[in-house]
Amino acid sequence: MSLLIKYLSLCWFRNNPADFVPTKSFMWKVVAFYLISGIIVEGLISDPADGTLEVLLRTIMAFSSISVFLLVIKKWQNFNQLFTAIFVGENFIMTLAIAAEALDFMMVMNKEELREEISIGLGILLVIWYLAIVSYIFRQFFSYRMSASIILALGYFVLTYGIPMLFMDI
Repeated sequence: MSLLIKYLSLCWFRNNPADFVPTKSFMWKVVAFYLISGIIVEGLISDPADGTLEVLLRTIMAFSSISVFLLVIKKWQNFNQLFTAIFVGENFIMTLAIAAEALDFMMVMNKEELREEISIGLGILLVIWYLAIVSYIFRQFFSYRMSASIILALGYFVLTYGIPMLFMDI
């Protein structure tokens, strides 16, 4: 539990993910939570089968992106630490996205006039927070400048969310 709390502190821009050494059990639990929460969110947004496929594609792209990045900069030994840090951040945001979906459902049921604006605002906030978390992880882990970390976070976001979304539209 203490390891989870340490990783969650990254979502509040505290600690350095390079200081954490995740166990194999913890890493698999993080991946399982990532898959389950992603499937829930995507299943609420679209068809459950399509949502499941998109989450699987995102997972493959996430592992591939992190792998290629670490191979290029010759830091492969940091794979477990980096992917765990990023996935815990994604899991945190995905949990908030599930809550936002539940709130959206409640607003639909109550015929809230500003439902769409609130939902879009929450979505934008969660994406910005997600990018900030991933950027922070890159910055802390590799001591990159903020601008380089933001560019890497945006690139990671496009690779892991954009490409699977484009694939699903085909």
